[in-house]
Amino acid sequence: MLHLGLGSFHRAHQAVYLQRLIDAGDSGWSLAAANIRPDATGVVAALQAQGGRYTLETVSPAGEYRYELIEAIREVLPWESSLAAVISRGAAPSTRIVSFTVTEAGYYLDTQGKLDLSFSDLAADLERTRRGEVGEDRGEGVTVYGAVCAILRARKARQAGPVTLLNCDNLRHNGDRFRDGLREFIELAGDAELLSWVNANTLCPNAMVDRITPRPPPELRARVKAATGRDDAAAVTGESFIQWVIEDRFAAGRPDWGRVGVELVESVQPYEEAKIRILNATHSCIAWAGTLVGLDFIHEGTNNAVIRKMAYDYVTDDVIPCLSSPDNPGPIDLAAYRDVVLERFGNPAIRDTNQRVAADGFSKIPGFIAPTVRERLAAGQPIDSVAVLPALFLVFLRRWHRGTLPYAYQDQGMDEAVAHAICDAVDPVRALCSDAGLWGSAAGDTRLTDAVRGAIGRVAGFVNSEVKSS
Repeated sequence: MLHLGLGSFHRAHQAVYLQRLIDAGDSGWSLAAANIRPDATGVVAALQAQGGRYTLETVSPAGEYRYELIEAIREVLPWESSLAAVISRGAAPSTRIVSFTVTEAGYYLDTQGKLDLSFSDLAADLERTRRGEVGEDRGEGVTVYGAVCAILRARKARQAGPVTLLNCDNLRHNGDRFRDGLREFIELAGDAELLSWVNANTLCPNAMVDRITPRPPPELRARVKAATGRDDAAAVTGESFIQWVIEDRFAAGRPDWGRVGVELVESVQPYEEAKIRILNATHSCIAWAGTLVGLDFIHEGTNNAVIRKMAYDYVTDDVIPCLSSPDNPGPIDLAAYRDVVLERFGNPAIRDTNQRVAADGFSKIPGFIAPTVRERLAAGQPIDSVAVLPALFLVFLRRWHRGTLPYAYQDQGMDEAVAHAICDAVDPVRALCSDAGLWGSAAGDTRLTDAVRGAIGRVAGFVNSEVKSS
């Protein structure tokens, strides 16, 4: 397997499952991994120096620490602007799966699920692909579409056979949407022969991944050395919980992941909806709320009674009725899942930062929150509890607008001019609720505007009371 995106999540999740399989005596698969942009160069260099080995620290909600040596990544490919080594590895006949971890914004999709060529790096990557610049300097703005397209062109030329393209991220219907984006990218590049080959030789199963993996804190290296004796410059930390659900559609075989706890299913949809709406949206709710009252970490907000109730009510009042009914209860106990999620978020040992989780609101609202709003409105039901989440984000965004957030806010999906215009509007609530990119068909619905306006008052009261009590 070749994985694109050599970050903490991959090393705390996908690589761990393969390590478990290797530990069980199945050494038929191994990982090569690389970044397609010059990110985390120090970590990549450390991994190369350590032969791809690193330590995983996991922490349970009860505070139990465990340390595990991960050796599943057998080849660490350094970043280079041509991506030559990545393309060569991906085009090798022995590579049967190319997987990748991409942020929501990294798919560059508009509200219709089409590629948004207003993003300059996507447009530039498309032009490079159109010119056939494989193996030449691609610069630092390569996208997942450009990288995968270059791999598939080389694979086709080498007659290397079918390959599975496997998403390992939080986008809903990630395999289907990536495949649509990739096919559109190839079509726009004018390569009809490659498009035909891709249609016949690739599969893109949908998948759902879950493990809270904060940025490795500075003190992690010392903890690992004290516990294991290893001086590990590439250690990662995460919670003890882990889950991976994949639709069992592979083009050229797969590891026997079912032996080590991966759920291989016909459809991932009920699992991804529960995870995206309950875990991901609630995570953002807690991060935005915690930031507004001066908290630094997710566990602090989760253990604040008012913030926890915001998250609990959002799931109980609005999400569970959307995802389950007496006639169609689904495969997941959603109330139990809600409680497990909040227990995980309350783990003080994880020390996941509000800064990390609060990022990318302009992608998270349409992906994590708006579907629940639309479905409740379509059913003629109230949205008071879910409306708290965009209300929190708007108050948060206005602090960014004024330059008063306690940290740098990162949002790949945000057009800063649009965001500033929302905050500068005579009626910022109406401006936010009228943005079609955020809300789709619910944009401008007076029921949404009224609900968010009411929630803004509750959020302001909460923030003021917390500030006074502190």
